[in-house]
Amino acid sequence: MDFDDTPDEAAFRAEARAFLQANADPKAGARPALRGGGLDAAGVQRCKAWQAKKTAAGMAGLTWPQKFGGREASPILQVIYNQEEENFTVPRGLFEIGLGMCIPTMMAYATPEQLERYVGPALRGEEVWCQLFSEPAGGSDLAALRTRAVRDGADWVIDGQKIWTSGAHLSDFGIVVVRTDPNVPKHEGLTFFFLDMKAPGVEIRPIHQASGARHFNEVFFTGVRIPDAQRLGGVGQGWKVSLTTLMNERLAVGETPRPDVEDLLALTRALTVDGQPAIRDAAVRERIATWYARSQGLKFTRFRTMTALSRGETPGPENAIAKLVNASKQQDIASFGLDLMGNAGLALDDDLVEAYGMFQAGLLSSPSLRIAGGSDEILRNIIAERVLGMPPDIRADKGIPFNRIPTGTR
Repeated sequence: MDFDDTPDEAAFRAEARAFLQANADPKAGARPALRGGGLDAAGVQRCKAWQAKKTAAGMAGLTWPQKFGGREASPILQVIYNQEEENFTVPRGLFEIGLGMCIPTMMAYATPEQLERYVGPALRGEEVWCQLFSEPAGGSDLAALRTRAVRDGADWVIDGQKIWTSGAHLSDFGIVVVRTDPNVPKHEGLTFFFLDMKAPGVEIRPIHQASGARHFNEVFFTGVRIPDAQRLGGVGQGWKVSLTTLMNERLAVGETPRPDVEDLLALTRALTVDGQPAIRDAAVRERIATWYARSQGLKFTRFRTMTALSRGETPGPENAIAKLVNASKQQDIASFGLDLMGNAGLALDDDLVEAYGMFQAGLLSSPSLRIAGGSDEILRNIIAERVLGMPPDIRADKGIPFNRIPTGTR
C-alpha cells in the first residue's frame, strides 16, 4: 500500500484544489445539506451550472476519451478529485448516476453516432440520465425482473414497472434492462436499451420518503415504443451489459455518509450526560472508539483501492466492504446520537436541534443506504464467494426457463 501521491498525482491534486478554492466554498463551518424534498428547479440549475463549470475546467470525465471532453487519465485522478471536492460545498446529486453508470455503459455498447449525440451533453450537464433496474417483485435479484419488451418490426414495445429509480423525475434519458424471452433461464432472456424518459407511455411517480425527500420514483411503462437502434448489446445479452453498469457502480469511491465519527464527537462535546459533557462518559467514549476503529479500517481499505488504481489495476470485489460497513455504521451512529439527545431526538425541525438535524436525517435515510447499490445480503455473498472463496448459495432456479419458475400465490 502506497500512501503518497506520485509527482503527477500531486500536481493534479494541486490543480484540482486550486480550481475548487477559486470556485467553491469550503465545508468547514458550513451548514450541512441534509433532509429535504430533493432538488427543486433552482437546485437543478445550480447542479447544471456547476457541472458545466467543471467540464470547462477539465475536471469532469477525467477518465473519458478526449474527443468527448475527458482527459483519458488514470482512474486515480478521479479518486483524487473526489477527495478534494469533499472538502467543499458544491451542488451535487443530479449527475452521479448518469456520469458514473449510464454513460460508461453507453461508451461500451453504443454506436459512434450515438456517442457523439449523447456523451458531450451529459458531461456538460445539459442532459440528465437515470438507471432503471429494480422492480417491486425482484427484490435484490435483478435477473428476476418482469418488465417485458416485445419485438414489433423495427421497434420494441415495453410494458411493466420499475421502482427506486433515483432522479427519474428529473431525467431526460435512462438505461433499462427488460425481459425479451421468458422461455430461457432468467439470466439469458434479458435485453438492454436506452430510452427517452419523456416518451409516450412513460409515467413517473415520486415516492415520498420518511426523511421528507422525494428523489426515488416508481416508473411505469405502458406500450412504450423504443427503436431497435437503441438496444445496447445483443438480444438476450442484457445481463452482460448490466454487469458493466454494476461494475462501474461498485467501483465508484464515494464520500462517507453523514453523520460520521467526527460529527458524533462534535455532538458529544455539545451535549451533557449526568451534568458533564457526554464525551467524558466512559460508555460514550467506548462506542466512539468502536466506530473510529471501523472508520480507520475503511480508510485503509480505500487506500488499497487507490493504490490499485494508481498502478493501473482494477480493484477487486473486496471494494464491496466499504459500502457494507459504511451503511450500517452510519445507521448506528445516527441512532446513538438521537439516544444522547433524549426527547429532542424526536424533533424534525432542523433549526431547533443539534447539528441542524443531521442525526435525524441520517437515521431516516440510512435504510436506503443498506439497499441501494446492492443490499447488505448481496454484498456479503460477494465478499464470501469472490474474496473468501466460499461455496456459492444454492440456486433452485438454475437452468430453469423463467416462465416455469414457481411463484407464490396471492
